[in-house]
Amino acid sequence: MREHPDDEHKRVSHETIYRGLFIQTRGVLKKELLAHLRATRFIRRSRHATLKRSGLGRIRETVSIRKRPADVEDRAVPGHWEGDLIAGSGNSFIATLVERHSRYVMLAKVGNKDSHSVVQALIKQSDKLPKELYRSLTWDRGTEMSGHRNFTLATDIDVFFCDPHSPWQRGTNENTNRLLRHYFPKGTDLSIHSQAKLSAVARQLNERPRKTLNYQTPAERFQACVASIR
Repeated sequence: MREHPDDEHKRVSHETIYRGLFIQTRGVLKKELLAHLRATRFIRRSRHATLKRSGLGRIRETVSIRKRPADVEDRAVPGHWEGDLIAGSGNSFIATLVERHSRYVMLAKVGNKDSHSVVQALIKQSDKLPKELYRSLTWDRGTEMSGHRNFTLATDIDVFFCDPHSPWQRGTNENTNRLLRHYFPKGTDLSIHSQAKLSAVARQLNERPRKTLNYQTPAERFQACVASIR
């Protein structure tokens, strides 16, 4: 894109690549090609499909994602985050946070999936940011956020919850979690990673140019937001 910005014949869309891998190829060749993907999946699921069903409907006093301000949806204003947990073996988890405007990533080490552990880890992460750059958090309906009221009282950050079976409503976070699996494969013990290690991985993602940011890095976009409030 940078070398040939005006020549569309020298571009290949991601959809063309996926069709080649998931439709046109078969057998051993398909497995060999899939090994080069960051998310080494052998099927491509619809965005309407989800395996995350535990804990739905058990959280009290939730505020629906449908009540988020309009400027959250269009990414015009920085400071609105999406969050989730990625799971490993032995009941180990990492909290993942992505800012919608800049795609800036933060990772938090959590001791367990219980609500107290997750909320305390999120409160600690929120202390690292100016208030103007942490206005809201959108989460799914996992019970780890049943203590969302405590989080909001401690941080003054609004929490919005996705509709059931709707992971695409926090699609930026879902895409980031797939990238993170390159560093933290499924079935591995995530508790062995220190907060320093998690921060180093987040830094690598934040320093990667993104097409959706016109090939800026999330770090560049986020620092511009920081500079604008000073």
